[in-house]
Amino acid sequence: MKKKQQQQHPGSGADPWPHGAPLGGAPPGLGSWKRRVSLLPLLRFSLRDYGFCMATLLVFCLGSLFYQLGGGPPRFLLDLRQYLGNSTYLDDHGPPPSKALPFPSQVVYNRVGKCGSRTVVLLLRILSEKHGFNLVTSDIHNKTRLTKNEQMELIKNISTAEQPYLFTRHVHFLNFSRFGGDQPVYINIIRDPVNRFLSNYFFRRFGDWRGEQNHMIRTPSMRQEERYLDINECILENYPECSNPRLFYIIPYFCGQHPRCREPGEWALERAKLNVNENFLLVGILEELEDVLLLLERFLPHYFKGVLSIYKDPEPRRQVLPPKGTE
Repeated sequence: MKKKQQQQHPGSGADPWPHGAPLGGAPPGLGSWKRRVSLLPLLRFSLRDYGFCMATLLVFCLGSLFYQLGGGPPRFLLDLRQYLGNSTYLDDHGPPPSKALPFPSQVVYNRVGKCGSRTVVLLLRILSEKHGFNLVTSDIHNKTRLTKNEQMELIKNISTAEQPYLFTRHVHFLNFSRFGGDQPVYINIIRDPVNRFLSNYFFRRFGDWRGEQNHMIRTPSMRQEERYLDINECILENYPECSNPRLFYIIPYFCGQHPRCREPGEWALERAKLNVNENFLLVGILEELEDVLLLLERFLPHYFKGVLSIYKDPEPRRQVLPPKGTE
């Protein structure tokens, strides 16, 4: 005997439509219940999804913290910005960019005597005003060999100069790294040793192109007959000044302050060549001065830009530069 099926109320907990809702829709009073049921799939998520969301939030917080502590975005974000396209937001809202110093920002011109250094220094005075670099010069012209303490003191003074700077002085090569300093870039100009000897011979007697009486100070004990001695006679008669023309004079400017650098020989020459290869950006030749100035303009534009046009311009030459051929 079949049992009579009992009618169940929808609120009793049993599903009134085990095979789905009727086609006519839910009966009145069940709309809110159905809406709650339909939202359940949206609220379901696993522990993996929860961990992913928390990890994303943590990365965002750490990135924001590093951004504020570092004063700007990390490098990979800048690279990403460049890849995706430049944005003006940082330009409008970020901190002002720091002034980047040109490279190199430390240059030393340990100029060799009677090798056109006066001309180059006068050009540098014009260029320093034009380009705004710090030209550091020295009034000491006759002390090229220094004691260890003197080296340390000079290197300290040079290293603390405002950058970018160009330091110039008649001094033999200084090894900054030996005393814990940053090694600067060196430049220099030399000339044919015989021509340098001839230039120095007349300079000691009659001064330079400016008509100064420096020769009277440099050679106060020189007698008149010696002052007006013909150079050919000086060489032929084997006067001391001409019998030892000091052709080795140039080498110690590149060899350095070591005592053996003062002794003419292969050791000093090889050490000078090594220093030139490792520490000198350019060693020019006075006989090709215009080419040297052109190279300096290309290698060190923030110091020497426009130097060749200034050298060739007759107006600055009349004011501060010597006549060509008398450097």
